[in-house]
Amino acid sequence: MNPDQIADGAGPLAGFTVAVTAERRREELAALFERRGARVVVAPAITIVPLGDDQALHAATEACVGLAPDIVVATTGIGFRGWLEAAEGWGMGDTLRAALGRARLIARGAKPCGAIRAADLTEDWSAVTESSEEILERLLAQGIAGRRIAVQLHGGPQAGFTGALRSAGAAVVEIPVYRWTLPADLTPVRRLVGQLTSGQVDAVTFTSAPAVQALLEIAGPAAGEVLERFRGATMAACVGPVTAASLVERDVPVVTPHRSRLGALVKVVTDELPRRARRMTVAGDELEIRGHAVLIDGRVQALAPAAMAILGSLADRPGAVVAKEKLVEALPRGTDGHAVDVAIARLRTALGGGGHIETVIKRGYRLRVDEA
Repeated sequence: MNPDQIADGAGPLAGFTVAVTAERRREELAALFERRGARVVVAPAITIVPLGDDQALHAATEACVGLAPDIVVATTGIGFRGWLEAAEGWGMGDTLRAALGRARLIARGAKPCGAIRAADLTEDWSAVTESSEEILERLLAQGIAGRRIAVQLHGGPQAGFTGALRSAGAAVVEIPVYRWTLPADLTPVRRLVGQLTSGQVDAVTFTSAPAVQALLEIAGPAAGEVLERFRGATMAACVGPVTAASLVERDVPVVTPHRSRLGALVKVVTDELPRRARRMTVAGDELEIRGHAVLIDGRVQALAPAAMAILGSLADRPGAVVAKEKLVEALPRGTDGHAVDVAIARLRTALGGGGHIETVIKRGYRLRVDEA
């Protein structure tokens, strides 16, 4: 079944639940997924704190101008723009722009590159992989002993990056344009952690590395379970390799788009999630089992959690008899055999009553999977 040809105009992500952990542009990202039919959970994992009035940024800007840097590394578009805006507010805009104009400007990807050009400046070089590692490798290869380098930070200290520059003999000024903190209200993220560990989320999207760290920090003792879900049924989708790095280090398979853009992130999730759905022919109907719904010959049928759990358990052993005791264990709040019977009855009704599920007396139930 082609995921782009779902009946009823439901959209290619109908039946899937996608979580958004971004703070900036979260409404836009959520709307893009909802437009494609997904159920969206919005749980910003971090809060960005601008430092436009911060004394540390003011002092760092004065130090940068006084240093007359040979090289300036712009790591984020929003950070570079925020730095110039803050300098304008202090009456230092022209002075800072002049210092930047005399330096070699290095951009960590397309967004800071765009911010540089928007300020009527020109980048010397932009990292294709949008990673600090690529910038570091290039600078070390060129030799930076005695060079004066300003590094616009993104979200927090980059001790490894700036430390390596200093070890190579450079004089470094760090520009703390903004930082991130945990959100004031942790309830949405804690709720997301519970939904993750109980298997109710099909994909979690990340647009920054700190959001990954924050989710695991908030998860606390459940962080191991969250990582196991990412290694199994729940897809971790990151906007780029920098965002994905900490998950990759933890042996989590990560999906990333070719270009680090929100639209590309939405597309890769839209393309990948339907590929992961289980498909089978049952009693003459084409079934596609998704997160909280089943597609019956392309028609979306939402299911209650208990019915969804029963269907998933039967689909794990297509055509085989599954004992009622095993189905009890699969229920979200596993109770007793009567609860299984009720869920089976509701599932049969939802599937259209076409004999999709067979009762095997004194043994259990099975999906009537058609032979290939």
